[in-house]
Amino acid sequence: MRVGLYPGTFDPITLGHIDIIRRAAALVDKLVIGVAINRDKGPLFSLEERVAMIEAECAYLTEQTGTEIVAHPFENLLIDCARDVGAQIIVRGLRAVADFEYEFQMVGMNRALDDSIETVFLMAEARHQAIASKLVKEIARLNGDVSKFVTPAVKDALTERLG
Repeated sequence: MRVGLYPGTFDPITLGHIDIIRRAAALVDKLVIGVAINRDKGPLFSLEERVAMIEAECAYLTEQTGTEIVAHPFENLLIDCARDVGAQIIVRGLRAVADFEYEFQMVGMNRALDDSIETVFLMAEARHQAIASKLVKEIARLNGDVSKFVTPAVKDALTERLG
């Protein structure tokens, strides 16, 4: 069984994330969405809320693709999380060249820690390349329309949280 790990903070999950999840699901038998706890980022949504959003948003993808998709919170090293869930590959989404520079460094470090786990990069579809959770939260905070960037359920959660 080929297991992939797609890590992130997912605060909140966006249409860009969902695009990467959908396409990554075609490459593996099981896709683990690693939800980083990362207290330093000061997430808007609690870990439990982010996991629940991911589970809700990915339920139809499991039905659609036949790939098991599960959310898995983690606070340890990414490579240790990959080992914990039995992942052979780490999936990373890229939006721009700036993402690649950071990811290139991360791949080098992860390979030094465990060269048996590969990293696969998926480019976000063009219509999703500008989407970043940080920007979505800022737009929502300023009462902008985020419906082009998140699902209706996530939009509602943002509206409820930010007023």
